[in-house]
Amino acid sequence: MSETILFVDDDANVLAAYQRQLRKQFSVQTALGSEAGLAAVSGHGPFAVVFADMQMPGMDGVEFLRRVRALAPDSVRMMLTGNTDQRTAMAAVNEGAVFRFLTKPCPPEVLAGAIRAGLAQYRLIVAEKELLEQTLGGSVQVMADVLALTNPLAFGRAARARGLVQQMARALGLADTWQLEVAAMLSQVGCVAVPETVLAKVYRGGDVTPRELAMFEAHPDIGRDLIRKIPRLEAVAEIIAYQEKRFDGQGPPPDGRLGADLPLGARLLKVALDFDNLKERGHSGSAALEHLRYRAGWYDPGVVDALDRVLRAVTPRVRLTLPVGELCCQMQLDEDVHLINGVFLVGKGPETTEPLLQRLRNFAVNGAIREPVRVLAVAPDGGSG
Repeated sequence: MSETILFVDDDANVLAAYQRQLRKQFSVQTALGSEAGLAAVSGHGPFAVVFADMQMPGMDGVEFLRRVRALAPDSVRMMLTGNTDQRTAMAAVNEGAVFRFLTKPCPPEVLAGAIRAGLAQYRLIVAEKELLEQTLGGSVQVMADVLALTNPLAFGRAARARGLVQQMARALGLADTWQLEVAAMLSQVGCVAVPETVLAKVYRGGDVTPRELAMFEAHPDIGRDLIRKIPRLEAVAEIIAYQEKRFDGQGPPPDGRLGADLPLGARLLKVALDFDNLKERGHSGSAALEHLRYRAGWYDPGVVDALDRVLRAVTPRVRLTLPVGELCCQMQLDEDVHLINGVFLVGKGPETTEPLLQRLRNFAVNGAIREPVRVLAVAPDGGSG
C-alpha cells in the first residue's frame, strides 16, 4: 500500500481507463469524486501518489489536493485536467503543492513517466523522513543522555519541561511537535557551562550573585550556538535562544521581538520552565498556575490556558518507594537522588531511561546510593496513590 497510486475523478469511465492502462505496471486504486477520494486517503492510505481531476462537482481538484496535503503530507500530488489556463495551474501549485500538472487527454507513456517520477519523489520524502526520525532523533537522544550524565540537575529540569510542552501542545491541537519536544529536551544543554551549585540556587530560588546570574542567563545563547551547528535543527536552536523571552518583549535576546512573532516553541517553553521553577520552590500546581496568570505580559495567554487544561486532566500516578534494582523505564523520579556521602546524583523529575537506570545501578552495586528511591508510576487501574 505504501506505493499505491490513487486516481480521483468524477467520471467512472475515465477511472476504468486508468486501471486498464496502468494495472500491469503499478498498484492503482480509484475513487469516484472528491469526497470518496478524501475518504480513501483517510481510511486506506498512505498513497505514494494522488492524481486528481480539476473539474469535479462540489470540490474542485485544487481544493481536494489542498486537503490531501493536510491529511497526507508525504503523498506526492498531481493534477490531470482539460483546463490549461495559467490561473488554474498557479492555484494547483500554490495551494495544493502539486508536483506535476498534466493535461487531458494524457498519453499512457506520459502518464506512466509522471508516475515513475512521482514514486521517485515519494521515496525521497520517505527516506528523508526516516533520516530525520531515526538518525537525527538518535543523535538528539545521545545529547540528552550525555546531559543527564554530566549535569543531572539541568537534565531533570529539561525532562520536566519536555513533558509539559508535550501535553500543552496536545491541548493546543498541534500535530507536528517534534521540534517543540527536541527544543524542550535540549533547552538546558547550555547549562553545561554553569556549575551545578549555581543551577541549584537559580532553580530553587536561592540567593545568587550578579556574576552567577549572568552566568546562568548566558545559557540560552550557549545552547543555541551548540544546537544550530546540527543540520535541520535551526528552528530548534531559535526556540532555545528565546526560551527566557517574555510575551511582551522583555528579556533576552534584546531584539524587539514580542507576542505572536516569538517562536511558538519558545512561548510554550517559557511557560513550562517558569511553572517548573515555581513547583520546585514548593508551590502546588494550582498555585503555580495562578502565579503565572498574575504576571501580566509575561506569557502567551493561549499557552497558559493550555497549561490549565493540562493540569485539569493529569494522568493519575501512584507514588512508590523502591530499591534501585526494582526501578523500570518510564517511571518518574519523585525526589533528588544522592549518594551516601551526600553528593547529588540525579534530579527530581525525569522519566527513567535505560542509560539513567544503568547509571543508578552502577552506583547501587557498591551500596553508594541512598535507597530506596521514591518514584511515580502510572497506576495500572487508573487510580491514584
